[in-house]
Amino acid sequence: MALVPCQVLRVAILLSYCSILCNYKAIEMPSHQTYGGSWKFLTFIDLVIQAVFFGICVLTDLSSLLTRGSGNQEQERQLKKLISLRDWMLAVLAFPVGVFVVAVFWIIYAYDREMIYPKLLDNFIPGWLNHGMHTTVLPFILIEMRTSHHAYPSRSSGLAAICTFSVGYILWVCWVHHVTGMWVYPFLEHIGSGARIVFFGSTTILMNFLYLLGEVLNSYIWDTQRKPPSWQGMEEEKEKPKLE
Repeated sequence: MALVPCQVLRVAILLSYCSILCNYKAIEMPSHQTYGGSWKFLTFIDLVIQAVFFGICVLTDLSSLLTRGSGNQEQERQLKKLISLRDWMLAVLAFPVGVFVVAVFWIIYAYDREMIYPKLLDNFIPGWLNHGMHTTVLPFILIEMRTSHHAYPSRSSGLAAICTFSVGYILWVCWVHHVTGMWVYPFLEHIGSGARIVFFGSTTILMNFLYLLGEVLNSYIWDTQRKPPSWQGMEEEKEKPKLE
């Protein structure tokens, strides 16, 4: 039995995301006052995605609790739709976007933090909030994947959805630059047009790879749990009575 029920974990994670979002929005930074506000940053979009996803998880848990044993077919049908939405959101948005934000942020940060998170931001964003936005996303989504099985959509529809999200965000970043003359991320100012095209293409490919990684990881976790260890299977074979 789990030390902490997964339903309690989801509520705690949801509350932590609500706290992070409230604290982030309360910060008065110049970038929040410019065109696009917080919505031009993938980190903020990811936080909203994670909060909405875990909100759906909590709602699913509550609905499951209320419909258990009721025998109401309409309620069970609505619950199945909610579970399908939860699973789709994890597969297409919560996992790939969350892992992308954590991985890309810390890789660029390690290379040159001024390219992604200038030291000036330390005056506005405390360290714990930075980790709440760029670090804890990964363990939270892995905990969810480990505690509940999620049915992935067909691979073609899943990849099409994540490609649509990726291209949509890239077009949004380009539009913000068109309107303001400034790139959302400092490092885009220091590379040429060709390099930007390569970078945007690479990020789309990486998003697709992360979708596939989530699919494989989900299957591995739950297929392993469902299959008994080989030694256990051998013991069960030995215990079967032989027919004379």
